[in-house]
Amino acid sequence: MEQVDLELKKEHQEKIKQVISEVGKVVVGQEYMVNRLLIGLFTQGHILLEGVPGLAKTLTVNTLSDVLKLDFKRIQFTPDLLPADLIGTMIYNQQKADFEVKKGPIFSNLILADEVNRAPAKVQSALLEAMQEKTVSIGETTFKLDRPFLVLATQNPVDQEGTYPLPEAQVDRFMLKVHVDYPSKEEELEVMRRMANMTFKSEVNSILSKEDIFSIREEINQVALSESLERYIIELVFATRNPKDYKLDQEAQYIQFGASPRASINLNLAAKAVAFFDERDYVLPEDIKAVADDVMNHRILLNYEAEADGVTTHEIIRQILNKVQITK
Repeated sequence: MEQVDLELKKEHQEKIKQVISEVGKVVVGQEYMVNRLLIGLFTQGHILLEGVPGLAKTLTVNTLSDVLKLDFKRIQFTPDLLPADLIGTMIYNQQKADFEVKKGPIFSNLILADEVNRAPAKVQSALLEAMQEKTVSIGETTFKLDRPFLVLATQNPVDQEGTYPLPEAQVDRFMLKVHVDYPSKEEELEVMRRMANMTFKSEVNSILSKEDIFSIREEINQVALSESLERYIIELVFATRNPKDYKLDQEAQYIQFGASPRASINLNLAAKAVAFFDERDYVLPEDIKAVADDVMNHRILLNYEAEADGVTTHEIIRQILNKVQITK
């Protein structure tokens, strides 16, 4: 039985490589973003993608949904969006002389919430329930969402006109906040060549089924994390709350609030996923460091002094990783 499981694990790890390869047929570069999206998918974590327009955030999520055999819906968030546009509503059926539920686009496996910070508070609240509770309330009825359920949200950090900043409680619900950067010169050259070719067709093969995803989740769950690394994760998170205890006096003057307990949980899960992708059944310190920025950058609140001095959460996290040591 163990041999069969080992072969199945190898097959799944090979399929993950195929998924990345298939997405690469359409999206040039952005392997980092694809990697983070897969971490979220396999550890039941929602992902927030932040970057300026034109960096293929929407295209990447669209393409990934084609490679996965999952139901997919894209919702363009706008200031006039209503909760009913997201979750559905009760409509009157004249033939039956009764009200019936018309489900909204939230009833899918993969949700692309495009420009999520453009929707008003009531819509954010409806999305928050779906993200956290995996349920949707329409009228007096509560529906369970299909599994897997994953929200992949995008937001533009530059254009703030007509936007509603996400409440901290909702931002904390995202497992990772991934900053999407510009492509390299060679990558942008390839993008230009592909997209300027009007006969270019983006066709990808479906690789992973729901059963594969659930099996991979179980395999990631079995990745070993030593007690010393568990304690290392706790030390990293506590360093954001009590920086002076870790000789981070310079950083202490900029931090208003440290990371929540969700940071500890998600560092654990994401590090296991990274180890699994690297075909290991144990976590290394490098795995934790690799995901620390994406897990914690949206969970550390900086004060006005940090903004005035141009200090970012990325710099704070880098200093924490330099100072906090692993204890045996």
